[in-house]
Amino acid sequence: MIELESVPELIDPVMVAAFEGWNDAGDAASTAVGHLDREWKGEVFAALDAEDYYDFQVNRPTVWLDGGTRKITWPTTRLSVVRIGGEKPRDLVLVRGIEPSMRWRSFCNEILGFAHELGVEMVVILGALLGDTPHTRPVPVSGVTSDADLARTMDLEETRYEGPTGIVGVLQEACTHAGVPAVSLWAAVPHYVSQPPNPKATLALLNRLEDLIGLRIPLGELPEDARAWQLGVDQLASEDSEVAEYVQTLEEARDTAELPEASGEAIAREFERYLRRRDGGPGQGPGGHATESGDVPYLRDPAGGRTRPPKPPRPESGRGKVSDDKGQKGPDEASGNESDEGSGGAPEEE
Repeated sequence: MIELESVPELIDPVMVAAFEGWNDAGDAASTAVGHLDREWKGEVFAALDAEDYYDFQVNRPTVWLDGGTRKITWPTTRLSVVRIGGEKPRDLVLVRGIEPSMRWRSFCNEILGFAHELGVEMVVILGALLGDTPHTRPVPVSGVTSDADLARTMDLEETRYEGPTGIVGVLQEACTHAGVPAVSLWAAVPHYVSQPPNPKATLALLNRLEDLIGLRIPLGELPEDARAWQLGVDQLASEDSEVAEYVQTLEEARDTAELPEASGEAIAREFERYLRRRDGGPGQGPGGHATESGDVPYLRDPAGGRTRPPKPPRPESGRGKVSDDKGQKGPDEASGNESDEGSGGAPEEE
């Protein structure tokens, strides 16, 4: 571990965190933080001791060859820092790892210790959940917080969720009790195409993060990857009438639910994002959003391992009961009802 003395003084730092596992459907959240680290050339300055937090029978180490020498990479959580210049410089502290197997309170306290030492002004935790949302529509991303003042000033939802939670929820509450402003951003991933990667959901998280922290994020090839992903799912769905019917049902339910939300304020936000990105490089549409989206090997119903979803629910019910291979129950948390999964709407919390 590199000592904190080697980290330069940061400018208005924001900590952005994501963890693989229960709260990371389609690996959308962890991929988003990985994208930030790669695009801004983050420098790792600390890694948590894997022995303290991980069960290696659950998250196994990997062996690799380095010039003929065998080495082991241990599952852990790493922290890196990125320096962002420009007219309004702001630095980011990136936290990327795996949901710990044990000692969650100590894990959160250690991360908060770094946040305190580095002068972090706000913590943003990214997550992704499974939901009844069609892949053909913009990815729903909700921002939630436990801080009533923060919810009001930053146009966020104040969480009212009660039920099982993951490390995202535990870390957010730890931040709240420590007096550190904290926000969770959640992307809803279609449950019928839940396997990673999901570049469209990753792109949606980055767009919302960009709005939240006031930084223009270089998107690289993500918009093109998102378009290719959606085209690939479109093609697979068109080959199966049951899947096509199911997607159409989700589209109708989504469009009906969102019709009242097509407000002037929402249109103004999209136009502002378009203006920020109109000089962007190839592959970026208005606002950097992917309206079409890497290749996926198959569609499946995570509940039964089938290659097609069950018969679609009627639009008035708008519910589908699914579960994730990782044991993720994000949709449960979104609805606050363990027996009614996959609302596809904005989660109230982790």
